[in-house]
Order: sequence, then structure tokens, then C-alpha cells
Amino acid sequence: MSEVSSRRMPAPWAPRAVLFDLDGTLADTAPDLGGALNRLRGRRGLPALPLEQLRPVASAGARGMLAVGLGLSVDDPDYPALRDEFLAEYEAALDVDSTLFDGVPALLAALAAAGIAWGVVTNKAMRFTGPVLRGLGLEAAAVVIAGDTTPHPKPHPEPLLEACRRLKIRPEDAIYVGDDLRDVQAARAAGMPVVAAAYGYLGQEPDLAAWEADAVIERVAALLPLVGIAQEVR
Repeated sequence: MSEVSSRRMPAPWAPRAVLFDLDGTLADTAPDLGGALNRLRGRRGLPALPLEQLRPVASAGARGMLAVGLGLSVDDPDYPALRDEFLAEYEAALDVDSTLFDGVPALLAALAAAGIAWGVVTNKAMRFTGPVLRGLGLEAAAVVIAGDTTPHPKPHPEPLLEACRRLKIRPEDAIYVGDDLRDVQAARAAGMPVVAAAYGYLGQEPDLAAWEADAVIERVAALLPLVGIAQEVR
């Protein structure tokens, strides 16, 4: 399988910044999210669920975990209390087993060496985002936009537009990389080129061809040629 599939735009591009989703794009946070869910299940006499069952919905946070793990939708009257219980569990142990995907440190170093800023735009609330980034050693991000930084989370374009405002660049001078359909939708609405991370969680709609991202990458290092960096990162 090719490591890069161009969809809509020729590459390489020459961005001034690369913005990344966090969960499922820069980092594998599913182990800590799944751990929080399984502690809730344990309290209720339910067996732990395997991580591979939970990983696809990890990008959706509490909503995804509670849907798969306890059969709850956001409209369920018990959802608010269980969401708060889940988030408290997650906050207590959110950087235990989370790790960067292979190649991420070298990728970020290569971007910095090329003078390309990088940042994080995630739907995870800042109370979780900050500690996770510190635990992963990602404090050097030029900008961090969390799910509660703006009034609207992705797929609304405002988080990406706010990142560009803070970086003092136009949306078309950045690239967004994400592993969920809403990431592509947000970038499209913001007028920003977008790359889908096929190695990520992919959510409930994993038909990447239907997302119509500008490119699809099979591993982290495959982003470098798209932004005009010849260095190979493994």
C-alpha cells in the first residue's frame, strides 16, 4: 500500500504551519481513556473491554467511550453524571500509558528545523489537553487550541481559524492533520488543506476515500514529503 494518497491537491505544499489533532493523530491516548472506562465498568460489576474494541472511538472522548462501554447516548438521562464520573477518572490518570505515535518526535523536529511552526487543535478540553501535552513532552507547540478555547468545537472551523489568528497566518498557509471525519470537515470549512491520518482511530466512519481529504498518510513520516521536506523519518 502506498504511504501517501493524494486526493484533491498536488503536493508538495509550502505551509507556514502544520496543525495536528491530538488523540489518534499525534498520540495514542486510547489506553488511558480505555482505562478510565474500564474502571467505571468494574464498579458496576462489568468485565473490562479490550482496548482494540475501544480504540476506534477514542477520538470522541467521553461520548464515544460511554457509547461503546455502557451503551449510553448523550440523550440518556444518566449520561451527564456518568460523563462526569468518566472524566474524573480520566483526569486522575491521563498520562500513564499514552504515547506519541512512532515518528512524531522526529517529524516535529524536522518541521521546526525547516522553519515550519506546528500546533495542536483538539476537541479535548484544556484541563486535559495541557497535562497530556506536558506528559508527552509537547510543550513546544506554537499554538494549542482545545475543545473549550472557542465557543464551537470541530467540525466547526472556528478552532482552526483561531489557531491561525494566533499564529498570524492565513488558513490557506496552514495544513491540518487529523484522524476523524470531523477534522476534514473543519479544515474544509476553514479553507485549509487537510491530511487524513490513516494510522489513527478513524471513528465510526472509517471510509477515508469518502472524506475527500487532500491526502491520506499511512504513517507519520509520510507527511514530510507533502510539506516539501526531503528528510526521511522512521
